[in-house]
Amino acid sequence: MSTYRLNNLLSPRSVALVGASARPASVGRAVLENIRQAGFKGRFGLVNPRHAEIGGLAAVKSLDRLDFVPELVVVTAPAGEIPGIVDQAGRRGSAGALIVSAGLGQGPGSLQEATSAAARKHGMRLIGPNCLGIMMPGVSLNASFAAHMPGAGNLALISQSGAIAAGMVDWAAQRGVGFSGIVSIGDQIDVDIADLLDHFAMDHKTRAILLYIEAIKDARKFMSAARAAARVKPVVVVKSGRMAQGAKAAATHTGALAGADAVYDAAFRRAGVLRVSDLRELFDCAETLGRVESPTGKRLAILTNGGGIGVLAVDRLVELGGIPATISTDARGKIDAALPPTWSGANPVDIVGDADAARYAAALEELLADRDNDAVLVLNVQTAIASAAEIAKTVTELVAKYREQHRRWAKPVLAAWVGADQHIIQALSSAGVPNYPTEDDAVRGFMHLVRHREVVEELSQVPPAMPDTFVPDARGAREIVTAAIADGRQWLEPVEIKHLLEAYDIAMVPTYAAADVEQAVTYAKDIFAQGGTVVLKIMSRDITHKSDVGGVVLNLTTPEAVRAAATDILARARKLRPEARIGGVIVQAMVVKAKARELILGLADDPTFGTVVVFGRGGTAVEIINDKALALPPLDLQLARDLIDRTRVSRLLKSYRDVPAVKQDAVAMVLVKLAQMAADIPEIREFDINPLLADETGVTAVDARVAVGPPQRKFAGSGPANFAVRAYPSQWERRLELKDDWRIFVRPMRPEDEPTIHEFLRHVTAHDLRLRFFAPMKEFTHEFIARLTQLDYARAMAFIAFDEATGEMVGVVRLHSDSIYETGEYAILLRSDLKGRGLGWALMQLIIDYARSEGLKTISGDVLQENTVMLDMCRQLGFEVRPDPAEPEICDVRLKL
Repeated sequence: MSTYRLNNLLSPRSVALVGASARPASVGRAVLENIRQAGFKGRFGLVNPRHAEIGGLAAVKSLDRLDFVPELVVVTAPAGEIPGIVDQAGRRGSAGALIVSAGLGQGPGSLQEATSAAARKHGMRLIGPNCLGIMMPGVSLNASFAAHMPGAGNLALISQSGAIAAGMVDWAAQRGVGFSGIVSIGDQIDVDIADLLDHFAMDHKTRAILLYIEAIKDARKFMSAARAAARVKPVVVVKSGRMAQGAKAAATHTGALAGADAVYDAAFRRAGVLRVSDLRELFDCAETLGRVESPTGKRLAILTNGGGIGVLAVDRLVELGGIPATISTDARGKIDAALPPTWSGANPVDIVGDADAARYAAALEELLADRDNDAVLVLNVQTAIASAAEIAKTVTELVAKYREQHRRWAKPVLAAWVGADQHIIQALSSAGVPNYPTEDDAVRGFMHLVRHREVVEELSQVPPAMPDTFVPDARGAREIVTAAIADGRQWLEPVEIKHLLEAYDIAMVPTYAAADVEQAVTYAKDIFAQGGTVVLKIMSRDITHKSDVGGVVLNLTTPEAVRAAATDILARARKLRPEARIGGVIVQAMVVKAKARELILGLADDPTFGTVVVFGRGGTAVEIINDKALALPPLDLQLARDLIDRTRVSRLLKSYRDVPAVKQDAVAMVLVKLAQMAADIPEIREFDINPLLADETGVTAVDARVAVGPPQRKFAGSGPANFAVRAYPSQWERRLELKDDWRIFVRPMRPEDEPTIHEFLRHVTAHDLRLRFFAPMKEFTHEFIARLTQLDYARAMAFIAFDEATGEMVGVVRLHSDSIYETGEYAILLRSDLKGRGLGWALMQLIIDYARSEGLKTISGDVLQENTVMLDMCRQLGFEVRPDPAEPEICDVRLKL
């Protein structure tokens, strides 16, 4: 997540090209010509040891012979020369290099390793190698070998494929779409997707970010950067390899269901990234997001001169989850007065095939004024009666007038002129009206806007609080798992699984492990005595799916039946799987719930994103039914509900006919508990509960499998090393005793703290708020507070303090690390009526301890000169205090750790 020096690379004031070639068909010559033709305004120099002049421009033999220090060095030289070039650039003081050349290899001893080492020595940043280059229209820089230079605009494109980036440029040239920047990242030996997400998220010229991804290297870094970016602007991704499956064969149902692309899908959803399926849809997203803001709702009014195409648009809208807008009584009356009686009278507003520009204008004006819709789609099918170009001209003029009148917010207007000439497309594009070749594309474009608004709302939701009654026995559960690993086992025994589930308050049917037939009969008698029936299952570490060997017998009601069934199960297993280790049989109480739903829940391990939670329809045919959804942990109740809602079986959890609804949140709570278990015990590799029976009384696990092994550290930093999204760091909860026996409870902030924050701010004076935010704060919106409370616990941390006696919030301290995890910026706010009692000092010491534990090197902050109390405390804590040279009223405070 490093934006360090990225601005120097993407908006340089000076550039040197090393490896420019005199050969017309070479990469070096193509990059040279593109830089020249783009009209880069800064200083530009050529470096080539064999040519004194290329294409009419003078060249020097080496970087140290340039009469200026290039901020950016563009390299198209042969691979073997690149480590030396980067080292030379670093010695001269260059900020970074763009390496277009390929062939550096990978691994120890490679040219790539030598290049990275040279860059690190001088603090340089590297883009590439093996990439198309960068195109930054805002600074007239085209350091690429693409065929065209895009115009300036508000879209950023980050692509792992040079060909995709070049294709986007060609498409944009035809559609009049501009870019704030296009970066082809190549092999990502330094600057990666997450770094660029951070950069463009903070770039005020960028309205939306488009991604083409083949694979993600650092999942935790990507998730943190993508989530932060998606909060402030749309992030749209198309990923190749959707049909690729995971490399390893899965031993559990959940492992089989968690295919590689399904995990990527879950990750994008968790990060708030909009996923599209192909380049055409990515183009549509670019067309929409680059021109208009998201609507406040999803009610679409459709204006058309063709009934058929209007109905097709409505069909697609409903299919994608949109709502055909109603026409208000007032708007219908005005349209009736302005149009012939042949118009449809409803949405779609079909104004008939002979509609001219005046008829379009009359209808569109009323739809724009109608509050019963959130956006308008204008469709036109060309006829010999009315000029399509004249209609487009009238529509664009009316839209421009409407936007001028509604500068603060105007509802989106989209268009599709079917079979339109290029000049009509250009006219619509020039007017900033998103336009598409078909009604299907246009509706999809509208729904991309809707989905972005929903994503922002989801990212700022306040999840329900976890029940205080759920306190897992993590220590006892961990002992079960570690004992199995110490015993050299990869799978837990059934009784161990039952105890593991009990430790997390997940009900399971009575389960016993019988070493032989007679012990099975003894256990069965206990179950019969309680009025139950019995199921027997083969117990073997080597037989993954018991039913495959006839290893399950149901509905046993007598000791004799149990004896016969156990004998038969053991004999059949030994015959069909003679190599398998047979430990006996599992004896369970058979749960017969005629109206219960069979579900599957579990944990799977993904090589990129670590632990994944799986939910779906259970039973023996889970892979065939394939009704499942995935999510990245940790989960809260809201995320668990969303996971459930993404399956077809979720509909069966509601009541229907004489079947009562499943107990509210019973299934969701099990998912939350499983996610917590994965955080507490990273030694759990895979976990299968199949089936979990759910009905109006609650849930019961019938069968489960748990694979264990030594924990694998997939991700650096604190928190569960198997989670791509860092979990709530409960280890940082503290109880403090301050002056006058004042007892304080401090814990990391949680999303559900939003109402608490609002109440706390009522007890902070306007003066103290200005000292904290450097400006008068009259109101705090839901969006503002939600952004403060939604922490990823990776780059951002906040500790919230409560008075133990009253339960009221009394203070908060925050730390946000920089993009390279070296410096953290702090902020602190206390209740104004409780200052001077030692709380500020205690919270500052806590955040310093936290920063040290995270490996940060420095804590910094900005403090107003008039905030003398804070400045005095900083000095006492060892901070260096210096006036900010750019803003004299502010002091920069800095503590080296």
